[in-house]
Formats: sequence, structure tokens, C-alpha cells
Amino acid sequence: MKSSPADQDSRNAALKVASLERALSVLKVFETADEPIPLSHIATETGLYKSTILRLLLSFEDFGYIRRTEEGLYALGPGVFRLGIRYRKQFRLDAALNSVLRGLVAKGTESASFHVREGENRVCIARVDSNHPTLDRVAVGDVRPLAFGAAGKVIRAFGGAGESDPALDEVRRDRIAISYGEVDPACWAIASPVFSISGRLLGALSLSGPKERFTDEAVAMMRTLLIEAAQELSEMAIADDVIASDRPFRVIVRN
Repeated sequence: MKSSPADQDSRNAALKVASLERALSVLKVFETADEPIPLSHIATETGLYKSTILRLLLSFEDFGYIRRTEEGLYALGPGVFRLGIRYRKQFRLDAALNSVLRGLVAKGTESASFHVREGENRVCIARVDSNHPTLDRVAVGDVRPLAFGAAGKVIRAFGGAGESDPALDEVRRDRIAISYGEVDPACWAIASPVFSISGRLLGALSLSGPKERFTDEAVAMMRTLLIEAAQELSEMAIADDVIASDRPFRVIVRN
């Protein structure tokens, strides 16, 4: 008998280690800290007692993940940098894309694709077809002008090709672009940007399919899932050179 998502969540909760989660919640505070921070800030962000935080910080210091400044503030230590280097060496964009695109389709979205800029065009480097019986005509390797389509709008809005175009202000504000039959009159699409850790655009994550299925309800659902997926990829892609112009793209085709 197949277990339900609720059953799986219950099992996962039972396997979690509360003390470790408290420690990681402390470490997570430093993700958004540009400067060393005081103990009081960590307590406010985590809701933990200062005495608990101090014990956790001492353990992190022993492993080099946190350092205490001369002013009594706290900052990330060199151990975090070493982990980041290892993560960067092990990170593979194609594997990450495969997981995210499959995840979107599994949740009932339209076909999922990832597009990158190539001169004044965009090229599809990854694609997972939806589970619907009818599909749009998008394939890995397809090249389209940046001027058309949801993915093109995203790349123009955030990739320098259209940063001064006021028509793209809404795309930059909402981080979502929608295309109503711009490439194919019978198909619509929705896209969101994926960034590196420095804020450089890596590409556009998109969902596309026959316009008949792009109801208001479907678009609202896909919009939420797409933004979450794009954010997930952005958090994983810590380096600027995961997509390099001097090497061929690894492409993924999944049906």
C-alpha cells in the first residue's frame, strides 16, 4: 500500500534531531548577514535562549564554522568557505535541473524547460515533458529570438538585453513573465529567472503548453510553483560559471 504524503511527513518528523535543527537554525541566520552580528540578533531571529545559542556557537567555533570577533560579534568562519568550495566542485547544473524540472511536472504543471542566452537568442538546454496528452513544440536545442516568449522576456529583463525597457518593469518586479502565443499562437508560457549567488542571471525556468490549459487557476498554481523552483535553483547555483560560454552545454531530454 502506497503511503500518503502525510504519512511520509510524519516519518520524516520522527527521524529529525531537534538539537541539530536548533543548531542549524543558528547557522542559517548568517546567510543574510553581511557583517558580524551580535548574540541578541541571533536570539531574535531564532527565538532560542541566549544560553542555548552560546553553547551552539562554541561548538561551531570548534569546527571553524563560526568565529567571534574582537568586538564580541559573530561571523562565519573559514570552515564554511571550505564547504562552499567543495559544494561548488561537486555541483552539476544538469543534475539539479533534472531534479527541479521533474519535480515541477510531477506536481501537475505544464512541460518544464530551462533556457539560456546565446547572443541575441535563447536556447533550450533542458526539457521535461508534462504528463498531459497534448504538448507544445519545444525541444532541447531549440533556438528562439529573445524578443519573443516568456523565457525571452525574463532573459531580456534580467540579463542586460532589456534592462532599460520599461515594458519589462513588471517582469523585474514580479520575477514572472507570461507569453500569450508569441512564439506559437496555440501555446502559452510562464517563466521565472534563475540567478547565481552574485545575482547574475543564469537562465529562465519556464512552463509551457496549449493555451486551453492556461486557465486562471492553472496559471496561479504554476506561478507559485515556478517561483519556488527558480528560487531553489538559485540557492543551489552558488557560482557564476556553472554555465560558461566557452564550453558546450550539457543537455537533458526527459519524456
